[in-house]
Amino acid sequence: MANLKSQIKRDRQNKSIRERNRQVRTRLSTKTRRFHEAVEAGDVEAATAAYHEAARDFDKAATKGIVHRNLAANRKSGMAKRLQSL
Repeated sequence: MANLKSQIKRDRQNKSIRERNRQVRTRLSTKTRRFHEAVEAGDVEAATAAYHEAARDFDKAATKGIVHRNLAANRKSGMAKRLQSL
């Protein structure tokens, strides 16, 4: 446990930031899963909508530094290729 007041505050901040980042990463995996489910079902409209939502969330997460920008680009590229194959 931290002894200094600033360390205690930093621990508290890190805990809230870690929780927020975990929520964002969970949302990203959920949006990605919804996209893949729509593609497997062959529903072009649902897959397109899911792709746009997921791409937007990946861009926001990359901007905030929650995920690396290359990871976001790779995931978006893979989803775009899969969407074009429908």
